[in-house]
Amino acid sequence: MTSASTAHPAPARRGLGAIARSQMRNIAPFLTLIVLIVFFSVVSPSFATLGNVGNILTQVSVTGIIAAGLTFVILCAEIDLSVASIANATGIAVAYFTLQDSYVNIANVPVPGWVAILLALVACSALGVVNAAGLVVIGIPSFIMTLAMMQIAAGISALLVRGQIAYKIPALISTLGSGSVGGIPCIVLVAAFVLLLSHLVLTYTRFGRYVYLVGSNREAAENAGVNVKLILGAVMVISAVCSGIAGMLGVAHFGSAQQNEFDTYLLDSIAAVVVGGTSLFGGRGGIGNTIVGLFVLGVLNNGLDHVNIDSFLKILIRGLILLLALIINVYAQRLRETSAD
Repeated sequence: MTSASTAHPAPARRGLGAIARSQMRNIAPFLTLIVLIVFFSVVSPSFATLGNVGNILTQVSVTGIIAAGLTFVILCAEIDLSVASIANATGIAVAYFTLQDSYVNIANVPVPGWVAILLALVACSALGVVNAAGLVVIGIPSFIMTLAMMQIAAGISALLVRGQIAYKIPALISTLGSGSVGGIPCIVLVAAFVLLLSHLVLTYTRFGRYVYLVGSNREAAENAGVNVKLILGAVMVISAVCSGIAGMLGVAHFGSAQQNEFDTYLLDSIAAVVVGGTSLFGGRGGIGNTIVGLFVLGVLNNGLDHVNIDSFLKILIRGLILLLALIINVYAQRLRETSAD
């Protein structure tokens, strides 16, 4: 009886260990966030203030909107390298269709504000459709297709402004990008809404379940009757539309529309999704992970500014954090495959 009773704790410990390993992709980013918050709070008194929390939220808002759409793509085990260029092209487009001051040397086409917004949304949606068609109709890998789209969107941006800077945008976009409600920046509220809506879609809708199924096992999804090509095409369009919204609001937040304004957001948005724990192999993760990843990057960037660290060292540290996240991502996938066997 005694020997039988003492045999139970070992399997329990093994069970807890297996759970910890299976959840490593989710646990590691959260622990990283806690460590960063504690560290910067200790070394910089100005970091742990309510005002600085607002700064962090504002700083990650544009990235958050782009990352929300990108999460759909990565959950399907695909990638979208054109998000930043589409954001830039859409932001420039909404300014291109807005009447500029006389000193702005851009031969644009002014239309009413709501028409400008609609045209910009149509433009980013069209770019997303092209990405989708290349992926699911022609069969071009998403990495190559969106790499080409990155150049196409950058070319559109260059053609529209030709090296100039536009400043005027529709009033609604200006309010959403640079205004505030009750002391809370509107851009933070929009980012929260986009992330919440994305989470609800992925968690509680049939489409969301199909996204996870396609990412987990594409063959099983097809056997279950899921239109895999439709799901893949849809997530590419969703990614482009989220990028377009981020581009318009970003232009309002920055105060101008110009070439190469969103270049850094490609790495930031991918890093937010991956650092948060969403699997690059598809089917694991979600918006909750992306939010954690956003805060890890936001706290890291903001905290490094508070300790006045060398700007070049800051880039290196961000790269190392991303590398660590990729290692955890790949290792977690191997553990999953091993346990499946």
